[in-house]
Amino acid sequence: MNENLELDWLKRWARYAPKSIALCDGHSNENITYESFYKQACAFASVLKNKYKVGPGDRVALLAQNELSSIVLFFALQRLGAILVPVNFRLTARELDYIFSDSKPKLLVHSEEFLPLTQQLNDENLKIPTSYLSNLKNLSLALESKQVATDFVGQFEDPVLILYTSGTTGFPKGALLNHRGIFWNSISTSLRLNVQQTDSAVIFLPLFHTGGWNVLTTPFLHRGAKVILLKKFDADLILKLSSSEKCTLLFGVPTTMDMMARSPEFAKADLSSLRYAIVGGEPMPVELIQTWHKKHVTIRQGYGLTEFGPNVFSLNEEDSIRKIGSIGFANFYIDTKVVDENGQACAANQVGELCLRGPAMMMGYWNKPEATNETIRDGWLHTGDLVRIDDEGYCYVVGRKKEMYISGAENVYPAEIEQVLYHFEGIQEAAVIGVPDPQWGEVGKAFVAVNKSALKMQSTEGFLASLKDYCLQNLAKYKVPKYFEIIDELPKSGSGKILKRALK
Repeated sequence: MNENLELDWLKRWARYAPKSIALCDGHSNENITYESFYKQACAFASVLKNKYKVGPGDRVALLAQNELSSIVLFFALQRLGAILVPVNFRLTARELDYIFSDSKPKLLVHSEEFLPLTQQLNDENLKIPTSYLSNLKNLSLALESKQVATDFVGQFEDPVLILYTSGTTGFPKGALLNHRGIFWNSISTSLRLNVQQTDSAVIFLPLFHTGGWNVLTTPFLHRGAKVILLKKFDADLILKLSSSEKCTLLFGVPTTMDMMARSPEFAKADLSSLRYAIVGGEPMPVELIQTWHKKHVTIRQGYGLTEFGPNVFSLNEEDSIRKIGSIGFANFYIDTKVVDENGQACAANQVGELCLRGPAMMMGYWNKPEATNETIRDGWLHTGDLVRIDDEGYCYVVGRKKEMYISGAENVYPAEIEQVLYHFEGIQEAAVIGVPDPQWGEVGKAFVAVNKSALKMQSTEGFLASLKDYCLQNLAKYKVPKYFEIIDELPKSGSGKILKRALK
């Protein structure tokens, strides 16, 4: 029997701390201990192998909101050497057809609520065998008291997860992650964030996103800690649970941190158990950082991407104000370099593309060798993100290569402008894109969501005129957007990141 104990985390924790809580449903308060987690994963694996003939290399698609059973399913598939493909339940049938045709799952596991969506798939994908997630759970529980296979087939370099990323253009690409990448991401995360067995956190980002799986969930389960799972973002409930469960870490993006700060529960919640909040996705405004600091919750800005980890950079909490906007330093076991368009190393404060190297790197893009070779060159993953490193070695993201626009022969980085916009009183959200211009080639257009109270003090025209004046005082003239538009809310992805392609 191949136990592969270095990968069989659940078997280890079922021995070390069998009664410790591994998973908790934040809605129902259902708890799963590490002992039960291990048994359920083994039983799930038996069902998948015996009933559905799932084996090494097979893909199993998952269409569900965040469920405890989804996490058990993932660890069951690892035992078989199979691969989980979690898909975005917000997609249309047409979009799902592309992902299923690309990944060719042997089985589709879904929540009963998504049955109507699955029935809209094209004729080819309608042939994929399906199972309700609840049925699979019931089958595995029925097997729990019987003899089930406990073998762990997966090997260190075997793929375990395909996460589809939409990117900025074209069809989505499936980032292929293996045991190695998830293991080393956990090691780097644990070392940098001091993750330990006594930790607990509320996880609300969707499990079709790397933020749901690999920012805290897999590192926590590797360390024997406690994951409290929510089906979706709920500001009030997250604050209540973080208080009642005495959570030690909180992860979010600026949008979710802002929504929590505006919740009526924010003032009441006792968050004294939190060591800090980890924030990724995009820079967090100073005013919002200060709001959380007044609540005695320090902020650690970070940076990551699906294709690498995703936990790549982290800013120490003591630098959160002094180095506002910085993502800090690279985590353990990650090499970095910043290169210009010719591949030459950039000097301090020179903008260039961030490249990464290390064991947490993805294997490549599923079924897309050309995209893989374009992204991973000579062992370095080219992120497509433009950064600069200051004289003290702190890193700042200035934008995406594809988001940068050229105005009058000058490179303009939207992230720099957005930071200025966020400092203007009344701005809740901001995004800048380049739009065509007959004189300058491209100019900036700023979309802003504004606090209604700010507009009560003056007309919309007056507010925008003041905003433009503020930009002129704080930015070179060529960087100041030519157009400003107020919208109710900026379009966002399932992880809360602003979708600029929707603005275009």
